[in-house]
Amino acid sequence: MNRFVYLVFLFPLVMGCSNNGQEQPTAEQAKEFLEEYETTATTEGPVISSAYWIASNFITHDSQVVAADYGKRYTLKGLEEARKAASFDDIAVDPLDRRALNLIKNGFTMPPPLDDELAGELSQIMTELEAMYGTGKHCFTKDDCYDLEGFESIIDNSRDPDELLKAWSGWREIGKPMKSKYLRMVDIGNQGSKDLGFSGLSELWFSKYDMPTEEFAIMVDEVYEDIKPLYEALQCHVRAELNDIYGDEIVALDEPIPAHLLGNMWAQSWANIYDLVYQEEQQSNSIDLTKIISDKNLSEIEMVEIAEDFFLSLGFKPLPDSFWQRSLFVKPQDRNVVCHASAWDIDSQNKDLRIKMCIQKNEEDFIVIHHELGHIFYYQAYADLPEVFQSGANDGFHEAVGDLLSLSITPNYLEQINFITPEESNEAKSNAIALLMKQALDGVVAAPWTLMLDKWRMAVFDGDLTDDELNDYWWELREKYQGIGSPMDRPSDAFDPGAKYHIPGNTPYTRYYLARILQYQFHESLCESIGFEGELHECTIYNNELAGEKLRSMLSLGQSQPWQDALEAIIGERELSGRSMLNYYSPLKDWLDVQNEGRVCGW
Repeated sequence: MNRFVYLVFLFPLVMGCSNNGQEQPTAEQAKEFLEEYETTATTEGPVISSAYWIASNFITHDSQVVAADYGKRYTLKGLEEARKAASFDDIAVDPLDRRALNLIKNGFTMPPPLDDELAGELSQIMTELEAMYGTGKHCFTKDDCYDLEGFESIIDNSRDPDELLKAWSGWREIGKPMKSKYLRMVDIGNQGSKDLGFSGLSELWFSKYDMPTEEFAIMVDEVYEDIKPLYEALQCHVRAELNDIYGDEIVALDEPIPAHLLGNMWAQSWANIYDLVYQEEQQSNSIDLTKIISDKNLSEIEMVEIAEDFFLSLGFKPLPDSFWQRSLFVKPQDRNVVCHASAWDIDSQNKDLRIKMCIQKNEEDFIVIHHELGHIFYYQAYADLPEVFQSGANDGFHEAVGDLLSLSITPNYLEQINFITPEESNEAKSNAIALLMKQALDGVVAAPWTLMLDKWRMAVFDGDLTDDELNDYWWELREKYQGIGSPMDRPSDAFDPGAKYHIPGNTPYTRYYLARILQYQFHESLCESIGFEGELHECTIYNNELAGEKLRSMLSLGQSQPWQDALEAIIGERELSGRSMLNYYSPLKDWLDVQNEGRVCGW
């Protein structure tokens, strides 16, 4: 998801004078400031969004120069606006204006000091890091070279531990040259955060959640403690099954699982090893979406059209023509692009909304498309709000809406869209464990990963680590939260976090943790509202306008109210909770507990 709402023009702020001669802003000037912000944001925001679209979609020297220049100039403008918003901190204004001012003040993820030279350096570094990732390639020999797509193909499909290790370690070579640039970026960003009145980047990042930073940190940890027994049971089972395949020398039964064996470059999803860890006879009844897509000979655009139809069935308006004309669906053969799937709000007022992804005709991307369209329809839902409120209730909400749709890709849904027959649907539903295992290998597995990534990043931001400790702490956290370990000793110059897009791309990750929790809360509430009776994992909201109306009531709020209010609008409660996830996977947890009897669990 990409949005550059802070990119606005500078303009003179007229100040009033107090009795002691010092200039003091007024409530009227605050309102004038917000009006001017709205005007300039709507005219200038699309320009910078287009510049970054080009830089991500046409990776050339020139596109990077243009993006870096725009990034520098508009970041400085946004920084000045943030400082002006902060000047009204002690002025009494109406609650909605106060919220708008606070959002402008904390709208940055990586603010520079108000210094032209440092702003230019920061913008250049950020552009270079993204380009280094997008063009990343490693050659073992002159004729044995791979980019991310090539390495991922091996990780996703191979069962040869030596081949997997080669691909895993090869991709992590791209992170090494990022390290010094990344640390310099953090240094400049910390300076900029302090200039805005924050203690550093950590406080700035967590100021966005409508509650004190300390309380927010406690809340997310408490929620994880609720769901941790489910994850630990799943990790124990997967480790035992992999041990049966690879033996004690590769997968020890009392140690973390080697990261290269889990079917994903970052071990953030284990769905690709489903066939290795669930081997019951009933697996033959499971649904192979990749095969269905192949058998139907669906094009990339047809896959997107199917996802759009899901939202249309809920009563949402169709996507604009410009979406189909300007989005990127297929990896170009003639240029380098950042293939990481993303949704772009270029100019929602003029209906310029796009997705960018190199669609593969498989189950994973079928689900990802539904996710990305969740962002797009969220953009549409709040497009009429003032620019400053055009975002999710918090950044986790945006991700959760897309993730919510994945929970509705059930046998009942696939039957309704004629992907499977009623008989195949009944067969699939007859083995709930097969269905839940496939989903848990993504949805449950992601929870500790999404939690630990920003814990690592906060330690970097806060200066708690020396340069030599960065990589070691990364693996310390991965072992602590995920029960995953590096499959090999890492060299002293390793910077493995750089192999994950969101680190060099500077994208906050706590949003994905919140999304993983919220999606189950959304799903359970919507299923209850439509009167669904049965196991929660069998519910789909497809073709139910009542669910769509309830969903839109939340989406249309954008960021105009605290996220707790938006949560209450859709589920009737104000608390983040892991209870809905536990309810969803309850049959699987019972099954895992039986499988794990006599096993050594934990690491």
